[in-house]
Amino acid sequence: MEELLMNVNWLAVIVGAVLAYGLGALWYSPMMFVKKWAEGCRIDMTANTGGSMLPAMLTQAVGTFMLAWVIGITATTDSLMLAILIASTTSVLIITNGLFAQKSTYAVMVEAGYVVAMVVIMILVHAVL
Repeated sequence: MEELLMNVNWLAVIVGAVLAYGLGALWYSPMMFVKKWAEGCRIDMTANTGGSMLPAMLTQAVGTFMLAWVIGITATTDSLMLAILIASTTSVLIITNGLFAQKSTYAVMVEAGYVVAMVVIMILVHAVL
């Protein structure tokens, strides 16, 4: 348990999580990918307004923090390749899930690409802080 908490740069974890979560607001916005992504997932965005998105957004916030924490742990051991392996593994599992759910290739790539982008941000934050 000690290796999960010791020497972790918590400032970098928090900043990385906040920036990566904020990227999600842009990533899944009309400025970027939301329209074709929603079509590819067969999601009616008009039905997902108000509080119905809150559980998903809270879960995303928790998962983003956990990923930032994992990247923070890899930063304490100079394990950049492990961070890349974690991002790659997560992306492949997202792709697999999307294929089983019969999402469009576009939607699957948007989702997997977001994970890669989050990890890049988190690694860069650790490099700076």
